[in-house]
Amino acid sequence: MAKKEVAAGIDIGGTNTVFGLVDREGNILGEDRIKTTHYDEIEVFVAALYEKIQVTLQKLGNGADLIGYGIGTPMGNINKGTIEYAAGLPWKGIVPLAEIFHRHTDLPVVVTNDANAAAVGEMVYGGAKGMKNFVVITLGTGLGSGFVIDGKLVYGHDGFAGEIGHTAIRPGPSNRDCGCGRKGCLETYVSATGLKRSLLKIMADSNEPSELRKFSFDELDAEIIHDAAKRGDYLAKRAFKHTGQMLGFKLADVVAHTNPEAIFLFGGLALAKDLIFEPAKEYMEENLLSIYKGKVKLLPSELSTHNAAVLGASSLIWTNNKS
Repeated sequence: MAKKEVAAGIDIGGTNTVFGLVDREGNILGEDRIKTTHYDEIEVFVAALYEKIQVTLQKLGNGADLIGYGIGTPMGNINKGTIEYAAGLPWKGIVPLAEIFHRHTDLPVVVTNDANAAAVGEMVYGGAKGMKNFVVITLGTGLGSGFVIDGKLVYGHDGFAGEIGHTAIRPGPSNRDCGCGRKGCLETYVSATGLKRSLLKIMADSNEPSELRKFSFDELDAEIIHDAAKRGDYLAKRAFKHTGQMLGFKLADVVAHTNPEAIFLFGGLALAKDLIFEPAKEYMEENLLSIYKGKVKLLPSELSTHNAAVLGASSLIWTNNKS
């Protein structure tokens, strides 16, 4: 009996790196993780990750044939196979990730931005099947974005196209500091961290009671704010509305630039559903040029939050291996 082909999908995050062995149908046959933060040296990290993947592959027995490694990472460059100046990772500067991986394997290694990987995953396994023009916005600690135009992921001249999280929503020296070193970037308002910052500003400017006033900034997270909003906390709901409005305002620009059929929201904030989708849709439509009004769908990702990053990364191998 022929072996079942599997691709390793790897998602490198600031805290954890998760991976899965995925078949062409999107079934994750084996998975595990390592702590990104435990490895100050990229060579040691890659060696530990490679070894863990081999152990997981062996558990599948002789029926699985690994055909490549797809890697999604902050500031991943598909043209060079590098991670470049990723603020949230332990390794600084330009990291030759694919080159280091190839010290351990001759199989294909494809590296790209984590949001681009999510966009490819949405196209291969999710709600964008059959779509040629769409955008995926990832709403986590930061804000990532991947653009597909005419059926192809947009990488740009040197692999970094589509970083709308680092376009200015409110330029100027008095606006929020961003981890990229600039001020007023979209992700300082539309992200889990941005939601917290907005809530604290709203609480500071209001005498309205809120169950969230007992929390410090470090104690707060998006899930706590979400739970409070679901229970009807007025200030929590205002924070979500403000976040959605800022997102919708920027999405109107995205539509003008790319004319997509749909925009998919993925990540922790997207799980807030109507709390984020309703104000985002309202403000997007309000700010659209008339030729676009009512034409663009704003949809939740159809990939499971638990495994979307792994699926997206693995799909890089299938889309680069058409056999």
